[in-house]
Amino acid sequence: MKLSRTDRDQLEGRHGPAPAMAMSILVRMGEVLEADRMLDIVAAHIDSTLYMGQATLDFAEKLSGMGAKVCVPTSLNVGGVDQQGWQSWPVPPAWAEQARRQMDAYQAMGAVPTWTCAPYQTAFRPKFGQQIAWGESNAIVFANSVIGARTERYPDLLDICAALTGRVPAVGLHLEANRAGQLVIEVSGVPKSLQAEDSFYPVFGLLVGKLAGDRIPVLTGLNVRPTEDQLKAFGAATASSGSVALYHWVGVTPEAPTLEAALQGRRPQDSLQVGMPELRAAWQDLTTATGRRLDMVVLGSPHFSLDEFRRLAPMLEGRRRHPDVSFLVTSSRAMAALAEKAGALKSLREFGGRVTLDTCILTTPMLPSDVTTLMTNSAKYAYYSPGLLNTQVVFGSLSDCVQSAIEGRVVRDESLWAG
Repeated sequence: MKLSRTDRDQLEGRHGPAPAMAMSILVRMGEVLEADRMLDIVAAHIDSTLYMGQATLDFAEKLSGMGAKVCVPTSLNVGGVDQQGWQSWPVPPAWAEQARRQMDAYQAMGAVPTWTCAPYQTAFRPKFGQQIAWGESNAIVFANSVIGARTERYPDLLDICAALTGRVPAVGLHLEANRAGQLVIEVSGVPKSLQAEDSFYPVFGLLVGKLAGDRIPVLTGLNVRPTEDQLKAFGAATASSGSVALYHWVGVTPEAPTLEAALQGRRPQDSLQVGMPELRAAWQDLTTATGRRLDMVVLGSPHFSLDEFRRLAPMLEGRRRHPDVSFLVTSSRAMAALAEKAGALKSLREFGGRVTLDTCILTTPMLPSDVTTLMTNSAKYAYYSPGLLNTQVVFGSLSDCVQSAIEGRVVRDESLWAG
């Protein structure tokens, strides 16, 4: 692999021990991936902020102790705890302290404490064509697909190496030739009324992820233009049930003005047609619970946006949750502050709901032991909660979630999925 003079200077320690360590890891990874060179990035998003045990803390504090500093604008993913309110949840204090230390270490390196899995909702949103190094699966697929920036799937620990050096191996989705669609999925026979519903997008995303795996899907046949939050929910689902890091939606995403453009003039590896039978099956797969029992409604994976807070607020106005059902929204400090300013949190508080910042219920031991059944409008929550939280899950629309919280039992309008 050809290295630039700056690469060699960093590798040989001329910029300090931390860049030398980071560059040695990147060079080794580049050799494994058979990269022929490195390339510059303009930004990074660090998923390594999550405390996963002593090793992740040691790695962060080792770099921080070396005096490591990021050299490109760098945002931080969710941390291990809500630093402003973890004490109100059953989080073990010793665990919270370790998680806080890891979060502090990344801040000490000069990264900005955004603490969100949705950095595209912040000032760190990249532009079309920019080379970046982002961790967090939903952020990766959103950046590549909806924005048209260029990032590979950066895992924990490699992401901070890129931020410290400003360089990454020139491989994968960083390269234009590797961004062509591979699997064409044509949607047929889906009512326009269902396509307009928010709940359609996580379900469709779950199906696409299962069909695509790690291939680049190209979507055709739909005639409703999705909102950005709908694309967010769709992409998060594809990255959960599959390993999708880039999708093309013909006529919607920037690299797919036409089917031919999305395929870069090539023949697809495969073509599939899906309709209501496949979508109904995916919708059913997102629910593992039986009966009407409900302990908690949880929203915000990926983190709630300002528009989502605004949509939720009138649904809660003048109403109260059932005392037996908790109601939780996870979001970032930035979005919560904007929602507060817009008056969108007042009805949530009066409803008896809570907002948790900085973190995600999937990544911190905050869930009370008596919560065994969750309801959510997030395919990502629904997909991961049985394994990560050992809970049963009900998937429903946002209005289903609100009505269920009010009645204290699972309530779902299934009419749209009937055909």
